Amino acid sequence: MTILLGVVEGVTEFLPISSTGHLLLVEHWFGLKRSELFNVGIQSGALLAVLLIYAPRLRAMVCGEMGKSGKQYLAKMMLAFLVTAVLGLAAAKLGLKLPENPTPIAWTLIAGGVLILLAEAWLKRHQGHEDPGWAAACAIGASQMLAAVFPGTSRSAVSIMTGMFGGLTRTAAADFSFVLGIPTLLAASVLSFYRQLRTTGVPDQHEWVHLGLGFAVSAVTAYFVVRWLIGYVRTNTFIPFAWYRVGMGVAILWLIQ
Repeated sequence: MTILLGVVEGVTEFLPISSTGHLLLVEHWFGLKRSELFNVGIQSGALLAVLLIYAPRLRAMVCGEMGKSGKQYLAKMMLAFLVTAVLGLAAAKLGLKLPENPTPIAWTLIAGGVLILLAEAWLKRHQGHEDPGWAAACAIGASQMLAAVFPGTSRSAVSIMTGMFGGLTRTAAADFSFVLGIPTLLAASVLSFYRQLRTTGVPDQHEWVHLGLGFAVSAVTAYFVVRWLIGYVRTNTFIPFAWYRVGMGVAILWLIQ
């Protein structure tokens, strides 16, 4: 089951279909209950994959090799992250938690599918550009919080669609979402790891083995999935993912009735 969860995380973390929703559904139907530390571990594997893919670009931006445009892009990404961080801390103070019931996950999957269809229709009628504006960066950062409150939303889906509504091309929106995912997932992982150590202490050897295996499987899977998706969005739409979400949501509602 550790391998299965690692594959599910690696496949779904950056596809616009919700990793949290899929993991909760797998855990619900197989009767699993993994620790928060395990979930952090497999999420970190997906994070490592994206970091490896975008490392040359990030290095070029940090070192100034991309000039003023690179520095501005990096600044906009950090602004979006700060917006996410502030809203995330506010959500934590309010005690907001992801529900694990399949019903809200199903409805959120369907709603997200409709959002993707609307975003694609919008982009079809408007000319997208490659550089996110400051307002768009703020909106993308704020949108990520929907995934933290509503399971099944998908951080990547809501941030990409917000970018498309904000005037970005499909490729530019996906790129910004993936790069923004690096500090976002890193911060979430560090915070979750800290909470785990405070509540349950250092994991035993058995849990470390499962954590390491899940991390490795997630990292390898996510690497190939993200590389594929980057090429896919250059010539294709997100509409197939929209219908997948709608179909899966309907199937869940039918199964649990």
